[in-house]
Amino acid sequence: MPSRKSPYKGSDVLTQQAKKGGYPARSVFKLEEIDRRARLLRPGLHVLDLGAAPGSWSIYVAQKITSKGMLVAVDSRPLKITLPSPHLFIPGNVFELSRELLLPFAPYDLVLSDMAPSTTGSHLADQARSVELFLQALLFSDEFLRVGGSFVGKLLMGGDFPQARTAIRERFEHEKIFRPEGTRRVSSEIFLVGFKRR
Repeated sequence: MPSRKSPYKGSDVLTQQAKKGGYPARSVFKLEEIDRRARLLRPGLHVLDLGAAPGSWSIYVAQKITSKGMLVAVDSRPLKITLPSPHLFIPGNVFELSRELLLPFAPYDLVLSDMAPSTTGSHLADQARSVELFLQALLFSDEFLRVGGSFVGKLLMGGDFPQARTAIRERFEHEKIFRPEGTRRVSSEIFLVGFKRR
């Protein structure tokens, strides 16, 4: 009986490549592709990373913005990497966090959210929850993102997607959808990026 090709085989290769490169997860390649195509990161930027664990995005950002910039990473789970100075990890629930902890480094040039809901087995429920997280993360851009700054948020494509897209269009001059090559074939995951906050 012929064996089916695993949809995760390519992802396993990416996981190994990430670990060899010093990143705890393969998600780094998604951000790297988005950054390469959208040119989001450069030395000296201030970046807020929401839902930062295990830390692949954070370490990538820290390397790109260098010590001239400032990264603030937030998650209730610990990072599996140590951020180089002067970059900062704040442990705690993103949505219960005191905003005063983020103010010293504001305004930010870029807000990132790789947050995802705990899966329930129901795509409709998971997709709706992913949009809810996306919209909650977007509120941070209202508070802390400078005019002209950018936002990157993850969500699952589905019936609630227009709500997320409308929210981006209300706040940013341009938006673009990214589905990085490192995304698993069975996943409906996309990244919605807003450019030039109004």
